[in-house]
This record gives sequence, structure tokens and C-alpha cells, in this order.
Amino acid sequence: MQPKPLRTTVIGSYPFPGWLEFATQNLDHFGDHDIAEAQDDAVTVAIQDQVAAGLDVITDGEQTRLDFNLSFYGYLEGIKLEDHTPRQFGPPAHDQRGKHRIVSELNAPRGLGAVEEFQRLKRIAPNGPTLKASVPGPYTMSGRLLPNYRYDDRYKITEALLPIVRNELVALVKAGCTELTVDEPSMSCYAYKEDRQRFVDIFNRTVEPVVGKCRLSTHLCFGNFKGHAVGLRQYAPMFPDFLDFAIDEIHVEMASREFAEIEIIEQIAQKKDVAVGIVDVKSYYIETVDDIAERVRLCLKHAPAERLAFAPDCGLSQTARWAARQKLKNMVAGVAKVREELGV
Repeated sequence: MQPKPLRTTVIGSYPFPGWLEFATQNLDHFGDHDIAEAQDDAVTVAIQDQVAAGLDVITDGEQTRLDFNLSFYGYLEGIKLEDHTPRQFGPPAHDQRGKHRIVSELNAPRGLGAVEEFQRLKRIAPNGPTLKASVPGPYTMSGRLLPNYRYDDRYKITEALLPIVRNELVALVKAGCTELTVDEPSMSCYAYKEDRQRFVDIFNRTVEPVVGKCRLSTHLCFGNFKGHAVGLRQYAPMFPDFLDFAIDEIHVEMASREFAEIEIIEQIAQKKDVAVGIVDVKSYYIETVDDIAERVRLCLKHAPAERLAFAPDCGLSQTARWAARQKLKNMVAGVAKVREELGV
């Protein structure tokens, strides 16, 4: 059950302030201490916006990452990072993010950086909101690595990454993380054509050491590179198989899909908590408080309040900050309106 009925949360990422966008493109002008100060400042901004919105659960906004998962490759040994993307012009699409070559055994002796991110979040965040960390799962991380003679298919790369991700999860819990999301959007994008029970096995072996030691969740979406999806946008192929994930909560995107398959949350809520995406991060329509309240009431027709949480569909990194701020504020206010109606 949710720690608080109708809890409000976020997926992880938050838009960079404009000055941070500029700084990341000009890092050669900054010293190490300048960069550390900029990181602290950016996380402070992301936290302030989330706290001002009134969220129950906040993150660091992934302000020190280059992307949802691309920055993690900088921590891996055994790969050669691409020096240019394969397609730089034309409409934005996922093929504008290239792939890295594997040149030796995959290792991450320094970890993946998520522990340092969480420690910064703890240091800067005020008392009150729950602090959440997120890490990409090994199958999703494998998608940007090219197979070679050592790892000759995606699943072998996944198996090499699995203990690296698992160690990061253990380290996060040891650092005091009580709310942890393992994101596997590649699993949700390919569930319609891959072995779903194999996905379940991979996922459960990844999280096994931290099950019962923190609140675990996963985010099942269809991609959001520059506001575009990449996968078949259907949840039906994932269930009931994904109900075997060893987690407490499953997040599903609904707003951008006009609440198609909303009935799936009834199936999820029979075994897990469910966080429903009720804010469309791909649209600049700002959902009103009444819009949000109506969507919450719709969800309550399919799942009880004690099983439900609410969030944007996906991370907010691809949404302008002015819109992200207002969307979060209205989301929290709309949920609060229904909480008051229900007396919870």
C-alpha cells in the first residue's frame, strides 16, 4: 500500500535551467570547483521547484546527468564512447543518439554515480518530502552498446551490466535511500516482441539484494527523446507477466495516450501499487486543477486510493521549465482537491 493515499511524485528528470544548458556546452571554461558549485546550484533549483509545487516525493531532477541514462556510460570501463552521432540533421528521432563500441570487459569500478547524486540530494533537500533516486536497468543500458566477439548479443551485454547495476542499488540503500526506481523503458518498448518472462528474470535478479530494504518501483513508458515516443504504445503485451516484478510500485503513462488502457491499473492494483501519469510531458497544454481532479477520479474508478500515486507521464527533462513548474503545481493541487473530497 502507498505510504500516503493518492501520493504525488515524479519520475526523475527535471528541465535544466538555461544557464546550466550553456554551462554544459562550455565546460572547458570551468574549473572543477566551478562545476561542483554549478551542480549544487542546479539541484537546489530543481528541489525548490518541486518543493514549491508541494510534491510528496522529490528527486534531484537528474541535473548532473547528460540524459536519462547516457551519462552512465561515462562510468563504464571497456567501451569507446562515440565521438559523433550518426544522424545530426532532420526531425528529432532516437537514431540521433548513436551507440558505443565495446573494446574490453565491462566494469564500473567507481560505480555509476547515482550514490554521489543521492548524497548531494540529501545534503541540499529540506526535511519533509521523501527523496527518490533512479537508476536505469541493465537491459535498457545495453541498448546503446554494440555487440562484439565478447558479448555477441544484447542479452549477453545485459548480463555483463546486471551486477554493475545491482551493486549500485545496494550502495544506494546503504547510503540511506529508501525510495528507489529501476527504470526499464526498453523492456516496455519491446515487450510486444521479446520474451517477457526473460525480462522478469533479468529485472528480479537485478533488484534481488535490495528487495524489502527500500520502496522499489519501475517506470514503464514508451520513450521521450525530444518529446517523441519510440515503442509500441500498448501496455496489454506486458501484463500479467510484469506483475511478477519484485517491486512495490509500477508507473504507467496515461495522459499522453488519452487514458487508453486505463483499465490496466485495476489489474496492477490487485498486486502492486500503481503510479499513474496524469500530466502530459509531451504537450504544452497546461493541465488545469480541474483537469487533474477529473483524471484522479477516473483512476479511482479502477483502483483504490491506498494503491494510487500520481506523477507526470515521464521525466520532465524535455519540457520547458516554465511549463514543468505549472504542470507540477496544478497536479498537486488537483490531487489535493480529490483528497479533500474523500477526506484522506
